[in-house]
Amino acid sequence: MKLVVLGSGESGVGAAILGLKKGYNVFVSDNGTIADKYKEVLLNIEIPFEENGHTESTVLAADIVVKSPGIPDTVPLIKKLIQNGIRVISEIEFAAQFTDANIIAITGSNGKTTTTMLAHHILKNEGLDVGMAGNIGDSFALQVAVKEVDNYVLELSSFQLDGIVKFKPHIAIITNLSPDHLDRYDYKMENYIHSKFRITMNQTEEDYLIYDADDKLIVEWLENNKTKAQLLPFSIKKTVDKGAYIKDNNIVININTNQFTMGITLLALQGKHNVKNAMAASMASQLLKVRNQTIRESLEDFEGAEHRLEKVLKISGVEYINDSKATNVNATYYALDSVTAPAVWIVGGVDKGNDYFDLMPLVREKVKAIVCLGVDNQKIVQTFSSVIDLIVETAGAEEAVKVAYKIAEKGDTVLFSPACASFDLFENYEERGRQFKQAVREL
Repeated sequence: MKLVVLGSGESGVGAAILGLKKGYNVFVSDNGTIADKYKEVLLNIEIPFEENGHTESTVLAADIVVKSPGIPDTVPLIKKLIQNGIRVISEIEFAAQFTDANIIAITGSNGKTTTTMLAHHILKNEGLDVGMAGNIGDSFALQVAVKEVDNYVLELSSFQLDGIVKFKPHIAIITNLSPDHLDRYDYKMENYIHSKFRITMNQTEEDYLIYDADDKLIVEWLENNKTKAQLLPFSIKKTVDKGAYIKDNNIVININTNQFTMGITLLALQGKHNVKNAMAASMASQLLKVRNQTIRESLEDFEGAEHRLEKVLKISGVEYINDSKATNVNATYYALDSVTAPAVWIVGGVDKGNDYFDLMPLVREKVKAIVCLGVDNQKIVQTFSSVIDLIVETAGAEEAVKVAYKIAEKGDTVLFSPACASFDLFENYEERGRQFKQAVREL
């Protein structure tokens, strides 16, 4: 069987290693340059590869193709593969067929990294044999190739879910839905929502779908579509019969005879969105028979994801917060909602079809000045110039931080929450966050 892997990033190289181990004839093809660390791996294990372009005849000779999530289905080569009847799947689909582990799969526009890390933290603290993969850490395929475990917690993007066929998680979590990556979905929200709900399409009556019952788009989909999975909602606005809700400032979880309660103030991560992340991760853990005491202790001592509302430093009474992971408006909404002090907000990047008006009430209430960080800031300036007197445009993280430093006064917060993708000035949101933190440290 000939396996061609398109893309040589973390997921591609992981799929190649797993393919080799399972007896496939493997070839890796990348349209760009292969990073040195991945090239070294491929050379060491003698997997043939090409870079800076695909040899079409070689790719079309495949029996099965694993493609990087970053490659859209609209690329001519992918269209040709599909026309020729060659299976094109994601690394997640490829790896899943080689493991019998319990899978907790987590998707959503925001909160999925924190929920994934939190669920993994709880299961690990209980002493369960657990791996964490997907959009985080070593690839799922690499982990399946190297070491079999009993449980996986996977953070999955819509792009990864687009490439699944039979993938079936025992527990699926949808944290929330808001416009994101619409450029990949013909700018149609319903296409994006459909992609996210692929997470539950193969689930049976023995499986579970945990979801935010306060999210209008999720609730609408569930009213109009069918899943066989058992539904477990979580809500901070209403009481639910089976699931998680808030009562007297306590999280209450009712999914079996073993009721779980915990005061919100005890959570290591504060903010409404983190209450929801905690509910989702706790329900998944309870379904895997984790003790309440372990869940409670894990929620109390958990440290959040880097670049997600990460406190960097306090300088002259001003708190600097790195929220570089906020690549869409909804993520920034959570960030602004969690800030209590007057904020100097650093925002901007590659606009993925953002509508900033959703942020208007919070900007009015909490933001004293805006520092733009992007190649094109016109939409941000137009949206907020009527309510914010001071809007400054800058050309890089260092300049943005220096400008914010001059504006901020004792007791303020400088919030770096871009609401945009990072590809105009940075390689990715991690590099963007690191540059922000470096600039803060050099003040």
